[in-house]
Amino acid sequence: MSHPTVRGVVVITRNGDRYDYSQDPVTYKSSHADSTPLGEVQAFQLGTQLRKEYFDQSSANYIHNVRTDLVDLDQVHARIKNGGEGRVVFDSTIALLQGLFPPTTKNTIELANETKVTAPLGGYQYVPAETVEPANDRSLESWTDCPAFQDHVKKFYSSPEFKAAEKAAEPFFRLANDFVFGRPITLENAIYDFMNHQLTHNKSYAHRLPPTLIEQARHWANFHEEGVFSDPSINGIGNIAGRTLLQSVISSLERITFDGDPLQFLIESTTYQPFISLFSQTEMTNSDPTLKGIPNFASALAIELRRGSLPDNRDFLRFKFKNGTDDDFTTIRVFGHNGDIPLTEFIYRVENSAISSNRQWMKVCGASSTSNLAPWGMPSLPLFQEAREQSPFTTAMCGALVAALFMATVLVAAKFFKRSRRGRIALRTSGVSTLFFSPYRC
Repeated sequence: MSHPTVRGVVVITRNGDRYDYSQDPVTYKSSHADSTPLGEVQAFQLGTQLRKEYFDQSSANYIHNVRTDLVDLDQVHARIKNGGEGRVVFDSTIALLQGLFPPTTKNTIELANETKVTAPLGGYQYVPAETVEPANDRSLESWTDCPAFQDHVKKFYSSPEFKAAEKAAEPFFRLANDFVFGRPITLENAIYDFMNHQLTHNKSYAHRLPPTLIEQARHWANFHEEGVFSDPSINGIGNIAGRTLLQSVISSLERITFDGDPLQFLIESTTYQPFISLFSQTEMTNSDPTLKGIPNFASALAIELRRGSLPDNRDFLRFKFKNGTDDDFTTIRVFGHNGDIPLTEFIYRVENSAISSNRQWMKVCGASSTSNLAPWGMPSLPLFQEAREQSPFTTAMCGALVAALFMATVLVAAKFFKRSRRGRIALRTSGVSTLFFSPYRC
């Protein structure tokens, strides 16, 4: 029996290791952070593994007809979260792309004089990526500046479950007090990130930290973040990190299924929060409780779009998770399916929970303003698209308006021409400024 054909893949990745970092326990606004060389190596190794998995023609998971030597920018696209830890996510993505498309001497051109020129660094491939700024697109960072989400966090902190965990964590906090250097010792201020960073980068700290303390810190951090970024309801506000990412995932899968669209590989580079929400929304944690909590640095969730074998040659999805650099991709169950889930069923189950625009995000969050109300997705609409769709101007009216503006411009310029020998220049300048800076496009 032949293997189902992999038609394309959407990969959600987490950034690699970074320097010390903090975030507010209620608003989740974060400090800036920078990548470490270790984090860049982790991301590079992830890219190398993805290349071996999907761009090697000898792999059973090779993407059918994808270009493997030089990157085809119509087939491959990367989106990078640019809020909060944006610099770390960006650096990690660039390192990942270096592993995914390594330098090659095929990255060479021949000039008219028959001179051959190879790109620097042995044929380095400069793969562009789209940075997603929360001020304009909330798909990759939806939990900050969201009043409804902040209310959800406060309710979690006041819940009986959290209060019971606080009491159970007291022995750990007493032991950890000497290893956090004055930082708040409460369950609301999960201290795992600080301790893990010190354990990785500070030799004297690593030599002093008692056994099992880092494991206990990870346990309570997992409990904390799982409670904040998940929700019993697929439409719950706790799942907002996954709900906003879903629109791009659905749009991209639909593009891959369309034979006339060249997209075959999408990278969604983000932080840990969407992983927790997506695992909760799709019931992955029901079949595998080890998926609960914070994924390791350079983790990846691969969503493979596969054409089934006869007699059922529909499109199916296979979900695979790799928890950091020391892990391999493992198939995980979605919505209780023992095998692959039909694409149509997956979309049916999740599409009503997806948040697809800043306008919808504002409504869900109870937020008061945002700078751009355009829908999200692949491809994104122009800045004025939504305003144009809601405008009372029809195409004919818009054409008439432009024609009237043009005639008025000509008359004014002609009148001015009589008074000035530079009238031709004035006419040319006036026409450009009037016609090309109108907010309505026909």
